[in-house]
Amino acid sequence: MAKYKSGGSNLSSNVVEKITELARPVIESHDFQLVEVEFVKEGQGWFLRFYIDKVGGINIEECAMVSDELSELLDQQDPDPIPQAYFLEVSSPGAERPLKTKEDLAAAVGEYIHISLYASINKQKVFEGYLKSFENDELVLDYLDKTRHKELKVAYNQVAFARLAIKI
Repeated sequence: MAKYKSGGSNLSSNVVEKITELARPVIESHDFQLVEVEFVKEGQGWFLRFYIDKVGGINIEECAMVSDELSELLDQQDPDPIPQAYFLEVSSPGAERPLKTKEDLAAAVGEYIHISLYASINKQKVFEGYLKSFENDELVLDYLDKTRHKELKVAYNQVAFARLAIKI
């Protein structure tokens, strides 16, 4: 299940919930994954953002196609689920996409990732390395401590944030 967020108000939360239900079938009909939905106010404008992805990555033409389909779908809704004017954006979550669900982590096994923990392990809360496995709600990460490879085993509920990372 992907994470969806709003600008903080009940209005935004309700909009995100309704829009997510409407948009999911459109996005999944193309075998794309709905990663995140945001409805936020920035400056004077409201933004409805969809982050989509697929195996191998999403391209700009695919984002434009989904944007057109979502725009048409949203324009047809009566009553309008979004009471104010907004800008619609559809994009990729990026190369360092967040790993927000257990399914995201399972799919990232073998990938180089970044994790932040709620509590320190050996005085460290942030780790980057290769996700060796994710089973039974436990991550196993192969990371470098200076020049030595080490293995970190951490429970899923101890991970505050995880994302793909680019190894430099």
